[in-house]
Amino acid sequence: MRRDFYKSIVIRTIAVMVIFVLAFALIGGALIYYQFIRQEYYATKALQQQTLDTEITAKSGTIYDRNFVELAVSTQVETISVAPTEITTDENRKKTARALSDILELDYDEVYAKVAKTESMYQRIRRQVPASVTQKLREAISEQKLKGIHFEEDSKRYYPYSTLASQVIGFRGVDAGLFGIEKYYDDYLSGTDGKIITAKNAAGGELPIQYETYVEATSGQDVVLTIDRVVQQYLEKHLEVARKENKATSAAGIIMNPKTGEILAMSVAPGYDLNSPYTITDEFMLADLEELEGDELKEKTSQYQNTLWRNMLVSDTYMPGSTFKIVTAAMALEEGLVTPETGGFGCNGSITVADRRIGCWKHAGHGYQNFQEAMQNSCNPAFIKVGQSVGNKLFVEYFNAFGLMEKTGVDLLGEASGLFHDLKNFNEVELATAAFGQNFKVTPIEMLNAVCAVANGGTLQQPHVVKQITETDDEGNINIVKNISPTAICQVISRETSDTLCGMLEKVVTTGSGKNAYVKGYRVAGKTGTSEKTDERNEAGEVDKYIASFIGFAPADDPEVAILIMIDEPTAGEYFGGLIAAPVAGEVLNDVLPYLGVQPKYTDEELATMDVSVPNSISLSSSEAIAQLQSSGLKYKLVGGEGTVETQNPVAGEQIPQNGTVVLYTNGNTPTANCVVPDLSDMTVYTAKNELASLGLNIRVVGNTNTVSLVSSQTPEAGTVVTAGSVVTVRLKSYNDVSN
Repeated sequence: MRRDFYKSIVIRTIAVMVIFVLAFALIGGALIYYQFIRQEYYATKALQQQTLDTEITAKSGTIYDRNFVELAVSTQVETISVAPTEITTDENRKKTARALSDILELDYDEVYAKVAKTESMYQRIRRQVPASVTQKLREAISEQKLKGIHFEEDSKRYYPYSTLASQVIGFRGVDAGLFGIEKYYDDYLSGTDGKIITAKNAAGGELPIQYETYVEATSGQDVVLTIDRVVQQYLEKHLEVARKENKATSAAGIIMNPKTGEILAMSVAPGYDLNSPYTITDEFMLADLEELEGDELKEKTSQYQNTLWRNMLVSDTYMPGSTFKIVTAAMALEEGLVTPETGGFGCNGSITVADRRIGCWKHAGHGYQNFQEAMQNSCNPAFIKVGQSVGNKLFVEYFNAFGLMEKTGVDLLGEASGLFHDLKNFNEVELATAAFGQNFKVTPIEMLNAVCAVANGGTLQQPHVVKQITETDDEGNINIVKNISPTAICQVISRETSDTLCGMLEKVVTTGSGKNAYVKGYRVAGKTGTSEKTDERNEAGEVDKYIASFIGFAPADDPEVAILIMIDEPTAGEYFGGLIAAPVAGEVLNDVLPYLGVQPKYTDEELATMDVSVPNSISLSSSEAIAQLQSSGLKYKLVGGEGTVETQNPVAGEQIPQNGTVVLYTNGNTPTANCVVPDLSDMTVYTAKNELASLGLNIRVVGNTNTVSLVSSQTPEAGTVVTAGSVVTVRLKSYNDVSN
């Protein structure tokens, strides 16, 4: 018995010791697990229970044009949040949710669901709330004695010029850039967010200010573009008019400095409002969307949004058509295969290559011509012969050398590269069509960059849209973080070839297919193009979609600007580049060249037809005003008899032709709108001038007067009632041998 008793005690003792050891091991293991293995996790949890982090959104950097005009800025706004733990009754929760939903224009149930999360100390209600709205909310908090609503510093992107350069600038989301420069340079623009770390007591309330840590947000750096706001506005104005007049899918253009590769303007019409990027305002697109509903409407809307945001000048490829003849000519001239005077380029309207008959755009043919004339005429058979003389291998080598098979490196998103034939499959038919710009594709930026190399002495440059990265210090000084300097890639052709080709292309504009791009006082060079969209044939297998284009530069002897104009799928009747793209280029250059300070040099013929600036006759005696007008080469009409001039029409500073008429009003007489503007469509300048003069109206002519041209449009429109002496601006267009 005793032995059993002691044995029992020993067993119990051992059991207790085992239990103690196991318990110790479990406790020790738990301590090791929580203090070492899971230490970081539980330390974070503890910190979250003891502190409240409030994020301070960094202010994004500003985007400027080349002259430091603000194109994208960040404005001060606030983020609204609630701390449900601070709202103690359901009645107060409902009252708080109602105020927030009404003032912030949010769904009440969704707001209440956040306010009712009583275990939470932070629920974000809405970001980027403008000051006008937050002021109303603060007033409601004061009047209704609401609790738990908090305001945090925030910023919102604003674009002062709305639609300007929309595909270049792009736009930002809440936290990052989504398109264009905003995304490409996001690392510079975005900055670093700050935060306020506030200690909390056991009840979840905030401790006094000494328990608060403030980490300041760092603003983003600024981006200075090569874009010039004024040049961009000129380009966009004319593109939008061209798109509407030609009922085209789009109209696009680029203006570059051929010497540096700096892009001064880039635009695709239609564009979009950067301040409301998801809203479609284009009338053609809206008309299409009106017919749809449900998923089909949603899908088409998304498709149109992406079309508007996409920069097709960089991201899309196209067949350049006859503008590519510039490159073909450069190859042949550089290799010494032709000169401008080389003859033998007869054209009867077509040429046979292997088993194919390839036509010229002029079905009747151009007859006998030398190479200079073939360029002016944009003759396809002539350029097929030039391409044959270059040969397949050399043609491909030059194509590569001009940068047409690889990305240009422009600092914009989504750049594509050219698509050309593999040399082993590049047969004589493909060579023939390639020589005049068909059956291969390049991007618009590649094509213009290649022509810039022709214009600038033969050097291929890397195009770019950003000039500098800068930041402003605490004292307001602007410091340069990074300079983007011009980058020469290679010498493609010689200076001699460049000079020769520039001279040839100038004649294309003065007397050839590009004559509608002529600008009085400036030596414009360039080439027209009309490319078939052969991969988008209609149901009958026919080509019925085209791209009309013009590429040129000015002044021809020392180029300061190069320009590309494209009109995609025009449907108003005309579709040849010489008829609808060249005039747009001329109008843009007519605005841009004087603005950039390029001085005009008028020929004697141009001086004879120069407009005169109307002098100011107000407050002069009628005799003094008449003498002043006559000395300026202008006529006059006096309404009211002798006396002091009180009103005049046209007003001082307006441009009218020499021998134009200024109407002077005296003795209380005033202009009366009693002249009806006639329809001048398809009239010659001479006929239109006489028609207007008979009605007491002046004419202002835009376009090439050196060739046989007709009025293509006018401002004001026919039927408009105006006062005597008013100026009617007519735009001329030549229809003679300008098709391709």
